[in-house]
Amino acid sequence: MGLQQFERRLERLVEGVFAKAFRGGLQPVELGRRLTREMDAHRSIGVRGTIAPNAFAFALAPADLGRFESFADALTRELADAARDHARSEGYGFLGPVEVTLEPDESLTPGMFLVSGSVKEAAGGGAVGSLRLSDGSRVVVTDRPVTIGRMAGSDVVLTDESVSRRHAEVRRVGSDIVLVDLGSTNGTKVNGSGIRERRLNDGDEITVGTTTMRFEAS
Repeated sequence: MGLQQFERRLERLVEGVFAKAFRGGLQPVELGRRLTREMDAHRSIGVRGTIAPNAFAFALAPADLGRFESFADALTRELADAARDHARSEGYGFLGPVEVTLEPDESLTPGMFLVSGSVKEAAGGGAVGSLRLSDGSRVVVTDRPVTIGRMAGSDVVLTDESVSRRHAEVRRVGSDIVLVDLGSTNGTKVNGSGIRERRLNDGDEITVGTTTMRFEAS
């Protein structure tokens, strides 16, 4: 499922001016397929379950990297999402945020590429996760709580009048990531149910006012 979603997103990505870059030569979806195989090949069993690599370095022929240059940032984001989707479908966990880099390698000829995947622990060794917002952006949960509310300076600023100035926080608590309602007027929901405090699981839908965001354990 993850690779199918990845391919559909790539189709939208390469519409119009980008389409010329994909007429022959290395196809970005090949990177996605190799990435998921790297995850499968190097997964391991840890105290938190099955752990997969979360840091991926691709070495590409300079000519191929040049073809991707104009949308390299979007491509690395899509590859990272493909890793998250594959981890979710296979029940893999990560010890740190997903990172993808593309680098040139003069020893490679067009169409050839290498990838190495490694397990890179999050700073401080705590639980990892991020909030996926409706516009596709992410807010990574670190040692500092992620604040949600109408107040300027919040990590997630919502202009909805039904949202309190200091509405909720997402915090690391040991090996868990927890959502805490800060006494908001209209409450906070997870998967449609009101909460005061709740440990978040991968894929949980958080609703604050009229805004819904998704928690992803990566």
